[in-house]
Amino acid sequence: MYKDAFFKYLAYEKRYSKHTIRAYEVDLNQFLNFYSNWSEKNSDYTLSEKVIRSWLIYLMEHNISERTIHRKISTLKTYFKFLNRQGYLNYDPMSKIYAPKVSKKLPHFVDANHMNMLLDHKNFTDDFYGLRDRLIIEILYQTGIRLTELINIRVSNIDLYKKQVKIFGKRKKERIIPFNQSLINLIKKYLVLKKERTLTKSTDFLLLTNSGKKLYEKFVYRVVKKYLSYVTTIDKKSPHVLRHTFATHMLNNGADLNAIKELLGHANLSATQVYTHNTFEKLKEIYKQAHPRN
Repeated sequence: MYKDAFFKYLAYEKRYSKHTIRAYEVDLNQFLNFYSNWSEKNSDYTLSEKVIRSWLIYLMEHNISERTIHRKISTLKTYFKFLNRQGYLNYDPMSKIYAPKVSKKLPHFVDANHMNMLLDHKNFTDDFYGLRDRLIIEILYQTGIRLTELINIRVSNIDLYKKQVKIFGKRKKERIIPFNQSLINLIKKYLVLKKERTLTKSTDFLLLTNSGKKLYEKFVYRVVKKYLSYVTTIDKKSPHVLRHTFATHMLNNGADLNAIKELLGHANLSATQVYTHNTFEKLKEIYKQAHPRN
């Protein structure tokens, strides 16, 4: 069903990340497997609205979440639009398919006092490993960048004089993120130890594993989970939680929503507005504590 052409389109024209393309591949393969089985049972090989609705009912019956179903519908819409545009299909079976309304979940974040407790106390050693781990936490929390963006930071992307870093986000979109002086000092200290460890195999990537190689996702997850476990009991202790924490703390301290949108690299403001819910919850707490009639 022209899958290879579709995935090439996502990679080279839409410039989606490998992670996103993998998700599309899983969704599409699941649907096509269902379609194959359904066609044999019903003696109907038409890619129609009927088979898609049957698949959605199947997903619901198997307790697949609204959010996941929403994503799978989005995958199929993109797929069938591609088939139509390329002339592989002359109708759109998704034209009358609508995604279920997804209930909004508030992003998990770490309380500001707990983040200060983590970063102000001696939780990190002063050797290469400790400085590297601290940089992982500090950069994620102070900038709100994504995990893949952190992994791909190069020393040449950092301007120590201007106190900023050049980040390449989704679809290679470039943005500039400011660093504060404490983070610059930490980077300078780390770079001295990094140079000592990589004399024979120089690399431009800023953050390295214990063996001197470029970071990978699971490594960062382990580091973040380890240190967040010192100060919080929230269920999720991931790099993305630090991104949520950055945005929530910025809003709680009066930052402009549009400025946060630009720092996070969101394509539209609606993606950033989810953090206002956390801020409102904070306001309600303050109101209950401070108002004399409560």
